[in-house]
Amino acid sequence: MLRNALEPWHLVLVILVFAVLFGHKRLPDAARGVGRSLRILKAETRALNDREHEPDRRQEPDSDPSRRPQQR
Repeated sequence: MLRNALEPWHLVLVILVFAVLFGHKRLPDAARGVGRSLRILKAETRALNDREHEPDRRQEPDSDPSRRPQQR
């Protein structure tokens, strides 16, 4: 049923519909807005990934076993 669902002529048809709906003057502004949104999304996902991979720096001093005084 969904085999070959997105063919090149489908993309041409979608582009033509957008051109008719928005007009040739508003399309560049819409494309710029989409580009800015994608850049912001990319930067935010990169920041989230960086936060996930960096070590947790909020450890208590007593939680590190090498810093505990030795008991005899």
